Amino acid sequence: MSGEEAPLRPPLPEPVRIALDEFRGRFGLDVHLWTTQNGGGRVQVYPDDCTTESASISTAAVRTVTPRNGPQFELEVRPPAGAHAKYEGNAEAVASVLHSVLERTYDFAHEIRFFTNELSERYEEINLLYSISETLGSILRLDEAARVILGEVCDVLGARRGSIWVFHPEHHTLNLTAEVGEDGLVGPLSAADRDAVTVQVFQEGRARIVARDGRGEPTSLPGAAVEPETFLSVPIRYTPPAGEARTVGVINMIGRIHGGPFSASDQKLLSAIASQVGAALENNRLIQESLQQERVTHEMELAHNLQMKLLPVAANFDTARVAARVEPAQLVGGDFYHLLKLPAGRIGVMVGDVSSHGFPAALIMALAISAATIYASEFSTPAKVLRHLDDALSDELESTEMYLTLFYAVLDPVEKRLMFANAGHPHAFIVHGDGNTTRLDATDPPVGFAGSDAYGQEDVSWDPATDLLFCFTDGLPDSLDPHGIESGEGRVVREVVENRDRTPGDIVEALFQLTAQSRLGIPPDDRTALVLKS
Repeated sequence: MSGEEAPLRPPLPEPVRIALDEFRGRFGLDVHLWTTQNGGGRVQVYPDDCTTESASISTAAVRTVTPRNGPQFELEVRPPAGAHAKYEGNAEAVASVLHSVLERTYDFAHEIRFFTNELSERYEEINLLYSISETLGSILRLDEAARVILGEVCDVLGARRGSIWVFHPEHHTLNLTAEVGEDGLVGPLSAADRDAVTVQVFQEGRARIVARDGRGEPTSLPGAAVEPETFLSVPIRYTPPAGEARTVGVINMIGRIHGGPFSASDQKLLSAIASQVGAALENNRLIQESLQQERVTHEMELAHNLQMKLLPVAANFDTARVAARVEPAQLVGGDFYHLLKLPAGRIGVMVGDVSSHGFPAALIMALAISAATIYASEFSTPAKVLRHLDDALSDELESTEMYLTLFYAVLDPVEKRLMFANAGHPHAFIVHGDGNTTRLDATDPPVGFAGSDAYGQEDVSWDPATDLLFCFTDGLPDSLDPHGIESGEGRVVREVVENRDRTPGDIVEALFQLTAQSRLGIPPDDRTALVLKS
């Protein structure tokens, strides 16, 4: 074909060419494969050049090869020139087998090429998913990791802008956690705003591809013209090991750099990424909750230690033999006691119980101890001390809707008397040497309830050699299981009476061992006990 342009031959898959070579060599036959050009002329596609002298066409075995995914071919199997007649029969048999082999081989080769191309095209997406896993595992701050992920996703999908919105249950809003690319909405978006597609996708838990309007937020109004710039929005969902999946946010891709809409394949990839992000969001939430809980626990422990330091160390009180213990129901509480050294060898003893527990009660307790120290040094009588305490604490008690039961006694071992004022505190006793007890009854309502004409006081005798002062709060008897007809208070007082000859420390220890097992179904309360011998 000198001077003429050689005809264009379609490429022949290598497995097909190998099969033709093997049949040709094994059976010693002349094998040719032809295809038809658009103009109607035949083009030989195998072999590349014809070097063997062919027999007449009339002796050739001809078959039409029709692959499912490729052009149609004409197969010719010819006996060699001058060959014996038996070769003609061989040519027919070989042509029949080779025809089937070529069709299947061509289809298999096409499928292999298709999946190879598909894998090659998806390599970037697979690499992206792997990269995201590494990013989420190596970057502790979620907002930083989200920006890195968004940047990679936008590169792969060719998006101009990407954003991640996370749901905040306490505010019922979707808040912008990360964004890359062009400026857009910064939120927050109300989770009840049905006009925003981001919110629709969050509420429905279903991905959407919609047109974007001029305000920067997509619209899905019926009949709206689909613009070249589209908005791909995919819910971020988390599926716990046990329980139902829930939507925790939304990831958006806005606009294509090279124009055109996002595809279903883009949506599938973004959904896979959203699944990874959802797990990361949940892990981050759990970590933040754990850190917050650790901070709260640490702060509560500090508050507990501080509250305990506000209480005087009874063992160091050298004016009398005293033992006392406070065990809050929580790390901090509203029970307290106070010991004061007063002029002329007198001793001030105070026990209080704020009506609540926890931090609010602990604050009232701290104020009461501070104020008591001041007023006990200024005023010699218990009534005046309580009067000024009431004035100092009334505003705080009213604003917190709490009250304070308070017992305050001034013990004079020299004069052998005990003066006391009792603002609604029910558990104050003198235990005498013979085992009898004297209840030091309330003289006035609790602090916070008493009026301007309160407080009064009483004066009782005191035997320094045999008497002991015993005060406690509600939590101690309330923690005891019912025991016949005897009340919890009765059991507590009896325990002190039976142990009255022991040291104050032994008595307090016996009381808390008695109440070590709290009553089932009874909410725990702060527990306090004080025993004093002069």
